Amino acid sequence: MTSTHGHVPRRPRRTDARLNQERLIATAQEVFAEAGPEASLNEVARRAGVGPGTLYRHFPNRSALLTAVLRDRIETLCALAGALSSSESADDALAQWLRAFLVHARVNQGLGGALMVEEEPVALGLDCHRLILDAAADLLAQAQRRGTARADLTADDLVQLVVGIALSTARSHDAEQPDRLLTLVLDATYGTPRQRAVREPLNGSVVA
Repeated sequence: MTSTHGHVPRRPRRTDARLNQERLIATAQEVFAEAGPEASLNEVARRAGVGPGTLYRHFPNRSALLTAVLRDRIETLCALAGALSSSESADDALAQWLRAFLVHARVNQGLGGALMVEEEPVALGLDCHRLILDAAADLLAQAQRRGTARADLTADDLVQLVVGIALSTARSHDAEQPDRLLTLVLDATYGTPRQRAVREPLNGSVVA
């Protein structure tokens, strides 16, 4: 016969562990943003309000924590794409997400570079790249279906262009240059089909 005063299920401990993990990831986001991917892991634990042992139980090494932080940022970026997919303007949705992606690509260069020197970065890289490509493809497809984005453009094209802007402006002293370059990409995404219409008028008339 089981007493009503029996053992309490261990589920709350699992909940505490999950909360500790989430707190550690959120804190690591802040610490890495301030001090870079080589920031002290003990500082991460201190700010998260846990001991170093708790941190290492969840993340046995720096690579594991960097991976968790980067994956969390990418999942947030992709969640934004999902939210924007219901926007009335497919053009604005794609433009807003590409701007967020550019910020992500510039901010996370250090994390990506740090992971590249670890032993097993390949699986994470391919997985995250696919998540980003899928998010870009969904938003681009909506703009193409509505006839606003050029049909010969692919999601991979856009992703490569944005990553290229992030890399080429990493050490630029012109804070506005990344946004100007992205604006040129967006002009090409939406402007080229309309420009072609001007160059190829129907029945001798200019089509605006």
